[in-house]
Amino acid sequence: MDLTDLLQGALGNQMVEGIKGQLGIDESQAKSAVSAAIPVLMSALNKNVQEGGGASLLNALNKHDGSILENLGGFLSSPDLSDGAGILSHVLGGKQSQVENSIGKSSGLSSAQIGKILMILAPIVMGYLGNQKKKSGLDEGGLGDLLGSLTSDSGGSVGMDILEQVLSSGNKSSGGGLMGKILGGLFGGKK
Repeated sequence: MDLTDLLQGALGNQMVEGIKGQLGIDESQAKSAVSAAIPVLMSALNKNVQEGGGASLLNALNKHDGSILENLGGFLSSPDLSDGAGILSHVLGGKQSQVENSIGKSSGLSSAQIGKILMILAPIVMGYLGNQKKKSGLDEGGLGDLLGSLTSDSGGSVGMDILEQVLSSGNKSSGGGLMGKILGGLFGGKK
């Protein structure tokens, strides 16, 4: 499984509908924002694990055990933004506003709208990972492997591209890669 599978499935569609309803934006804007935000969050978590934060993330996944996915519609109709804000401060730290700006440019939404989207999606991403941990009994290495497989493909990762842009003050071009696949799938649909 990679992010393309996740974003194009029922979970991805539910997230897009929830974001659309919460922000009052059109479907294409919601799809664009979700398809950029999820890979960024996954890539940031992957980077955190690679830099020695795996034990902390495993601990956090005890709280985010996947139960959010059992009533995702309920969560999306009334999201806990404070939980999302807390997750973002750990995952993105001082780079959060730069990430919001970068995703905003690619989706045509404001930084404030992207901030809210990230706060809504962060607990869902954690719940998804927590569910995977619970089902597979993941340890720190397994979590790193899962995040690595979710965020990489032969063309690179849009999430990592955005993070690299932020870390290098925007000197890196994001290219196609995973983002192209995701947007192609979301906008083109499966025939």
